[in-house]
Amino acid sequence: MPALEQLAPRTHGRSDVVSFADEDLILVDRQDRVTGYESKLNAHLGDGMLHRAFSVFLFDGPNWVLLQQRSGDKPLWPAYWANSCCSHPRRGETGDEAARRRLPEELGVSTPLRRLYDFCYHARYQDLGAEHEYCSVYVGNYSRNGELDVNNTEVETCRWLSRREVDRWIGRQSEAFAPWFLLEWQELSRRGIHNLV
Repeated sequence: MPALEQLAPRTHGRSDVVSFADEDLILVDRQDRVTGYESKLNAHLGDGMLHRAFSVFLFDGPNWVLLQQRSGDKPLWPAYWANSCCSHPRRGETGDEAARRRLPEELGVSTPLRRLYDFCYHARYQDLGAEHEYCSVYVGNYSRNGELDVNNTEVETCRWLSRREVDRWIGRQSEAFAPWFLLEWQELSRRGIHNLV
């Protein structure tokens, strides 16, 4: 693991409950056509049901990215490292609206976001459930000198890392990262992160 201590952002902490097992997620097919709605709990049971999701990457210039360690209380991938923020649009909500809502809920920040691409993936977590998502990936800019108001019900901690540090960490310990993050980081790197922010 990289030496992270000096990269910790200035944070406050709070414990707002912003995720609910019974919130309705949007079920879709692989062309992103709505097929129905299901509770978040049920959508993740077994092999999971394909549903809309989003991932946000916050960058400070082309070299620094904010990663979060997921709360240890998460039912799937607890305490794994992932992108800056991620969640699901709820019934009646667009991906853009959901991403703008979730940044303040998880990190206490707001910044303009740009949607880069969509992709489907499927990943099982032990025998507890799965993510099966049609995921939209967003990028935004935020200063690593800025403060965060981290929601401790969602996020264990956050760290700013250089792109090189992320690559080295993945090379040494890829099992520390959520599977969607690894897929997204590979694609962002392929596209040239310096061209994205």
